Amino acid sequence: MIQRARRDDLLEQAAEASRTGLRTRRQSIEAGARPILHSAVAASLAWLVATELVGHEQPFFAPISAVITLGLTVGERRRRAIELAIGVAVGIAIADALVAAIGTGTWQVGVIVALAMVAATLVGGGPLLASQAGASAVLVATLQPPDGGVDFGRALDALVGGGIALIVSSLLLPVHPMRLLRESAGPVLDRLVEALEQLAEALTTRRAEAADAALVAVARADAVHVGLVSTLAAAGEAARLSPQRRGELGGLDRYAVAAGELGRVIENVRALARGVRRAINLDDTVPPEAVQAIEELAASTRALSDYLDGGDPEPARAAAVHAAELANAVLESTGNLSAVHIVGQIRLAAVDLLRAAALERDEAQEAVRGARLESEVKA
Repeated sequence: MIQRARRDDLLEQAAEASRTGLRTRRQSIEAGARPILHSAVAASLAWLVATELVGHEQPFFAPISAVITLGLTVGERRRRAIELAIGVAVGIAIADALVAAIGTGTWQVGVIVALAMVAATLVGGGPLLASQAGASAVLVATLQPPDGGVDFGRALDALVGGGIALIVSSLLLPVHPMRLLRESAGPVLDRLVEALEQLAEALTTRRAEAADAALVAVARADAVHVGLVSTLAAAGEAARLSPQRRGELGGLDRYAVAAGELGRVIENVRALARGVRRAINLDDTVPPEAVQAIEELAASTRALSDYLDGGDPEPARAAAVHAAELANAVLESTGNLSAVHIVGQIRLAAVDLLRAAALERDEAQEAVRGARLESEVKA
């Protein structure tokens, strides 16, 4: 019986692992559906234009350049994508000329790649353009060396492919700027909520390990916040270049303001975590209202997600103000240095969360300074 039960457990674990793997693969396919569609359409159109309009029989480099360029245009800066497309064309043109002059072979491949990268750098390209020029030169020198003489038709094919990729990504199948931002902002908010919840737990249980876990969560929030700032620039560019997406420019403003304030929230929560760690190490008493205030900061951060999606900012603002009310109550009832430090960071974070929820700084600061619990007002 024991062996049968063990076997059944193992079979169930294997089945669950299989289901999890299928879900993961399905989610990966769903996440990559748009880039796959972009690449398929761009490659087909690049081949069509190069064969029917330009008149090349085998425009090998047109679809290749389209697919390579689209690797950057989905969620990346157009300038880098243009640089990449030019890099492909420059590498092919220079490699064609050099192969016609010195042929192909071991040492020739090295020379062709080096000179193609040097030339790409001399025309003002950055590392991305230079490396792509080198990769394109390798293709010409090894896979498809020119049959005779110098032929810049393949460089033209590469430019056609890059241009088609930019048209597909900007006009035919433009990326969704708000979705890009939502996917980038979500991890920042999640990590901040995780950090604040860990800090509330640390003060409640007096476990320093929870404060350490909060610091780790803050570091992760900081890392993904860098991606949010980068995505903000890419999303703004996508909205400006695509006629279908220009109506979303107003929504981008919410993310632009919130992104800057969330950077300040991260720094304040990091300082808050250090203060909590210090209070636990010194065995200083921290009033329960401070724990509740931290929980309200977490609630405010969580509510920001709905606001950034176009919802009402009031839930995020109300939770931040309540956090300030609780913090102010602690400030007036204790002179404990650890508690005062914690309260100070809570108040700063509350201001930044109010700013992220579209309050002007003066209004946010006044709301935090004047926040009082109802019991104190009645008294």
